[in-house]
Amino acid sequence: MRLIALLIVSIWVYVAVGPVNSTDAASLTTLDTADRSRGWEGVGRVNLDGAGFCTGTLISPELVLTAAHCMYDRQSGDRIADSRVAFLAGWRNGEAAAQRRARQVVIHPDYVYAGHNRIDRAARDLAVIQLDRPIAAEGVPPFSAGRAPEIGDSVELVSYAMNRDNALSLEKQCHVLGKDPGVLVLSCDVDFGSSGAPVFIETDGMPRIVSVVSAKARWRERKVALGTALPEPLQEVLRALETKATRPQNVRPVSGTAQEP
Repeated sequence: MRLIALLIVSIWVYVAVGPVNSTDAASLTTLDTADRSRGWEGVGRVNLDGAGFCTGTLISPELVLTAAHCMYDRQSGDRIADSRVAFLAGWRNGEAAAQRRARQVVIHPDYVYAGHNRIDRAARDLAVIQLDRPIAAEGVPPFSAGRAPEIGDSVELVSYAMNRDNALSLEKQCHVLGKDPGVLVLSCDVDFGSSGAPVFIETDGMPRIVSVVSAKARWRERKVALGTALPEPLQEVLRALETKATRPQNVRPVSGTAQEP
């Protein structure tokens, strides 16, 4: 039996869905001041123009990494039009270090939103947003991908989520609990809106992205996060961006009444 076959998986974008119970955020540090958020400005909110928000990470002056499922309307399953996607770098208390619209969004070429096997879907749950204008690296430095972590490694998560959507939160002490092909099981505290959030491991004193949050789940009687393991899927998306080799998509605007928080 596959390791992650025991998980009950939930994949999400944050939209207004009514009252829910808050998660235990005791291990999270809110990056709500300039000093606390310094160095993390490259992580920001991916706003979906009324369809909710996710978390994304600047990986070059004009590219943002996030989760592929964020680019689909949860009710209809339609692709959200690229023109409705925006990136707010370092969003904190109503202000962004930089704000850009999407020029185009490229989904992993093997990702299928409507697929029935959610574990396989999580292994390819990546999208890259090409911004309409580059963001100067001097003010908002991008992050690089790092080596694949091993079971037991300590990692850091930087994310937005429901009830903490106006400032990033940092979790410094979560761990890799298990691995499946293309997927990491993490002890990190995630919730609606954390989709696309970067998971970092420190290498030579610098944080490197090793995973992107795809889902939350329960495993062995505890809450866990599922992350798409890097770097191979990211390289595949970047090749798709370069060659325009993504599968044809029926992209059209979607309607709905849900509002961003």
